[in-house]
Amino acid sequence: MTKAQATPVVHIDDDRFKVTEWQFAPGAETGWHVHGHDYVIVPLTDGTLGLDLPGGGSATAALTQGVPYSRREGVHHNVTNAGAAPLAFLEVETIADHLAHVRRDVLVRFMAAWNARDVDALMDCMAADCAFHASAGPEVEGRRFVGREAVRASYTAMFEAFPQAAWTADNHHVMGDTGLSEWRFVGTDKTGKTVDVQGCDIFRFDGALIALKDSYRKNRG
Repeated sequence: MTKAQATPVVHIDDDRFKVTEWQFAPGAETGWHVHGHDYVIVPLTDGTLGLDLPGGGSATAALTQGVPYSRREGVHHNVTNAGAAPLAFLEVETIADHLAHVRRDVLVRFMAAWNARDVDALMDCMAADCAFHASAGPEVEGRRFVGREAVRASYTAMFEAFPQAAWTADNHHVMGDTGLSEWRFVGTDKTGKTVDVQGCDIFRFDGALIALKDSYRKNRG
């Protein structure tokens, strides 16, 4: 027997949030779906949700009017009104979070490429129009490398200058179009001198890729 469908009413749908009011008659369902974003549920009524889960599992969840809860992206289920009275809730999806997750994954891959000494993998993380500002140089921004060829050459020179190098203790953050990677660099240059220093990179993104890598590090003296 086919169940009635819950009714979605979209109140906000922009580049930051999507807010949908879901209205359920008794027994109505949303249909199977996978949540592509982190989300918050704000119950507008008391009620009981029936949850069909992958693999044939099921569960119930009690709703209390005005008491919200949150879930991460990736939840896969079918939601049903398991009570005898109509119920409703607001679903607030954070649309911007998906791109933030993608960008953070790029920063993780970027750091892994440094440790793998893989220039091609580094450039796969860079946008078509990209730049690198080194932590030292003659200009106020440090030495500037603009364009893919110049950026690639600067990365290659870094590996040549430090035959042994590792970027450890990395930690990555993304907010809007800006990213931050913290790291500890331990390397040995061609003369046998060891460098052990903490630093960070500030990134600007173009879509999911890095448009600018702006480096800063402690100056040990």
